[in-house]
Amino acid sequence: MRHLIVVLGDQLDLDSAALADIDPARDVVWMAEVAHEADVVWSAKPRIVMFLAAMRHFRDALRARGLRVEYRALGTHSHDTLDAALVDDLTRLRPERVIAVQPGEWRLAQSLPQVCREAGIPWSERPDLHFYAMPAEFAEWAKGKRELRLEFFYRWLRKRDDVLMEDGQPVGGRWNFDAENRESFGKRGPGLLPAPQAFPPDDVTREVIELVDARFADRPGKLDAFDWPVTAAQAETALADFIEHRLPMFGRYQDAIWAGEPWLYHSRLSAAMNLKLLSPRRVVDAAIAAWRAGRAPIEAVEGFVRQILGWREYVRGVYWLRMPDFLDDNALQADLPLPSLFWTGETRMACMRDALRQTLDLGYAHHIQRLMVTGLFALLAGVRPREIHAWYLAVYVDAVEWVELPNVLGMSQYADGGKMVSKPYAASGKYIQRMSNHCAGCPFDPAEALGPKACPFTTLYWDFLARHASRFRDHPRAGMQWRNLDRIPAERLQAIRARAAALREALAKPATIPPSDP
Repeated sequence: MRHLIVVLGDQLDLDSAALADIDPARDVVWMAEVAHEADVVWSAKPRIVMFLAAMRHFRDALRARGLRVEYRALGTHSHDTLDAALVDDLTRLRPERVIAVQPGEWRLAQSLPQVCREAGIPWSERPDLHFYAMPAEFAEWAKGKRELRLEFFYRWLRKRDDVLMEDGQPVGGRWNFDAENRESFGKRGPGLLPAPQAFPPDDVTREVIELVDARFADRPGKLDAFDWPVTAAQAETALADFIEHRLPMFGRYQDAIWAGEPWLYHSRLSAAMNLKLLSPRRVVDAAIAAWRAGRAPIEAVEGFVRQILGWREYVRGVYWLRMPDFLDDNALQADLPLPSLFWTGETRMACMRDALRQTLDLGYAHHIQRLMVTGLFALLAGVRPREIHAWYLAVYVDAVEWVELPNVLGMSQYADGGKMVSKPYAASGKYIQRMSNHCAGCPFDPAEALGPKACPFTTLYWDFLARHASRFRDHPRAGMQWRNLDRIPAERLQAIRARAAALREALAKPATIPPSDP
């Protein structure tokens, strides 16, 4: 054997640099399913099925191309970790060299090369060409900058790669159409929504579902409705469906929430992209083509492109720039254990109940549900950043650490002290009332911070402002928000803070789910 080509579960790219010069006669692709990858965080069933089903379909696609694949399926070997499985096969196969694309997780980027060094076999790492920007390019852009802001990186990357540019200027005369992309559905609701393309499980996926139901029976999540795209062809179909039916309204309503409607105008493409079944360039080009053809407005297309070319690339750059110290960030000294309701969905708060049960059942919630419902609640309550990070990584089908960790620790929880975003995303229950219909059917009133109808979001919001007043009162972007504290009489604020302390004490009761090790 010449090369053993290691392909990880989030590297399912037929155009991968690792496969660029493969020789079917002398090279072997190596893939492995190990229980540890579902236990590093206590992964939910839909997430496990997403990874394993996509991996097995990718294995079959490689074999259909005439390539030899050494595939270690769960239950067919005795190794719990990727390291142990790789050690065993290096000893058995004795390749001249191991070829791999840079792992997407810092943990594996350290351990797998070490395994090869200890086995005396060279590890040859190639760049992940799936992305627009390499980590070294982001580091060069970030050099000397005191603050790393998405907007400036986004503009730099659009200019460099000539995306949504005309004669050196942004199309439409603006870099950012965010102001047009913040509408709610209003009292009439979203109306008749186009159902996203579904992908009923085939024999391969059904086999995985049966395996996961049996082996991970104690994990949360329902699999009877699993219909995610798990092949490159399915991902292309999902992209075409989104461009045709939901992209035109995506921008206007990307921040809106509606009870019982998990998909709305969102794309359902993030899992396929994060597993590398679908190229971000392909997605961006398709959205821009729709705009040029007059099939989608510029505000929708620019907002969508900004999520992929902008935010997705940005968080990856920040991840590799700041790991492993990023994991220990806790600038606001949050110390509340993860409340058990995150695992049960049992709460009287309508917005949290809907977001949590949807998440636990489907492995999905759109970005505003993650940022401004579950994430906001964790921020206001003061949940330990590492614990809420582990939860997000465990429950979502699209969760891989390079994208999830910065989104949670940096953006959602402000644990990095403002290195990623200039101020915390702190808001009261009135934000959720404005962007959703949850409050109409909730026993709590978002206008109230005290009393039997007091909204926990609103109570915890004022307590959060009070706890962190010295840090943010004179902040150039957040100061006005904090100075609103001065309008609250001292006795009332004291009562609010006492109520918040009681809420936090109740939330701190031990969870019934085993703690995760991030």
